[in-house]
Amino acid sequence: MGIVVSEAGKPNQPEKSKRQWIYAKKPGGKLYNYRQVVGYGLLLFFFLGPIIKINGNPFLMFNIVERKFSIFGNLFYPQDFHIFLFGMLIVMVCIVLFTAVYGRVWCGWTCPQTIFMELIFRRVEYLIEGDWTQQKKLNEGPDTDAKAWKKVLKHSIFLLISFAISNLFLAYIIGADALLKIATDPIDQHIVGFLSILVFTLVFYFVFAFVREIVCTRICPYGRLQGVLLDDNSVTVAYNTARGEPRGKIKKGDDTPKGDCIDCHLCVHVCPTGIDIRKGPQLECVSCTACIDVCDAVMDKIDKPRRLIGFYTLAQAEGKESIAESKKKNTRTWVYTLILLVLMGIFGFMIFSRSDVDGRLLRAKGSTYQLKDDGTVSNLYTLEVLNKTSKDIDFELVSPDPGVRIQIVNPISHLAKEGSAKLSLFLIRDQKDIKTYKSDIKVDIKAGDKVIDQMETTFIAPPKK
Repeated sequence: MGIVVSEAGKPNQPEKSKRQWIYAKKPGGKLYNYRQVVGYGLLLFFFLGPIIKINGNPFLMFNIVERKFSIFGNLFYPQDFHIFLFGMLIVMVCIVLFTAVYGRVWCGWTCPQTIFMELIFRRVEYLIEGDWTQQKKLNEGPDTDAKAWKKVLKHSIFLLISFAISNLFLAYIIGADALLKIATDPIDQHIVGFLSILVFTLVFYFVFAFVREIVCTRICPYGRLQGVLLDDNSVTVAYNTARGEPRGKIKKGDDTPKGDCIDCHLCVHVCPTGIDIRKGPQLECVSCTACIDVCDAVMDKIDKPRRLIGFYTLAQAEGKESIAESKKKNTRTWVYTLILLVLMGIFGFMIFSRSDVDGRLLRAKGSTYQLKDDGTVSNLYTLEVLNKTSKDIDFELVSPDPGVRIQIVNPISHLAKEGSAKLSLFLIRDQKDIKTYKSDIKVDIKAGDKVIDQMETTFIAPPKK
């Protein structure tokens, strides 16, 4: 926004930018069909994630309130922070490497904002108000009863869908069982939960009914990062300038040299963010590939090769490099993909090899060793044990080190599901077996014949002279 100076030299009022409402043409084509398969598959996964249970735990749950997470049916607690941290590291690496190689494909194909907007809300809009020209005509036309009924119907459905989405998001946070309890109990028993659902519903409704593409073009930080992460070798949705220019309409008897682009503007009409892909790489492009489909359809009609708009590097789009040359040079695609696969493999191993019980063995504060008349030495410890499963566990403590005995002060051998216990215990050794003042000792937590966790601590005692 700036000050405009008139010809008379007097400053006019500041210009006010007015949002241009985007009416996106209904997409179609091969890539759009693929995108629907991916999008509806992810929607199915999203809807079933908090409902499906494995070993009594939700398939996915991120309970921030109780600091409890469930991934693939495995419960994670603050003690598993290192796994969570590694997972976040993988996400960051994926964002950087994937974007550097494949551009903003995540935004157009798998981002929840795009999937909900394009595959649910906009399809409802097409069904009720028609394609983009009919929508524009309806909004700019006079107020009639038919227009009012269409608007009421559309926004009522939008609210219902937003309500369903808000319930699902809340189920990911507090769990499906807790959400069902909120839904079935009287409202006055769950005022906070009810208000949360109401707020989430209104937020989602406002985003998908009014904000829309602004989330992608102005709010989302990932879009801002794109300019930093992309380079000349990144593959993005791009217009082949070398082939398409100079653009122009096809006219009989016109022998003026022209490119393949007939300037039909369909790529602009179908774009959900309202950009012209022919102007080069742009921040607002979400790589939804709708422009590729519509341009391919036009190329078929005028008997020209497809992919005037396609997946190209910047050098390919400008005609500086062939696709074959680019493939030979771009070895980083395979290197980056291999790095991602290795990281994901390590993350998967950390998840599925994690122990069912977590124990933390620490020396009791302010205590020292105790020499006994029978020639033994004892050290006092505190032990915190956490059951990470949804089943009860009976356990015992043993030491694999020879000559080490365990004496529990408050004998506890049962852990309830998702429960914890705190024990005090003595580790006892014969002083004649002690060679150094400090030595390492292992303590195993066993359930039946299986060692479910192993802990290591320091034992202090003076060697016998």
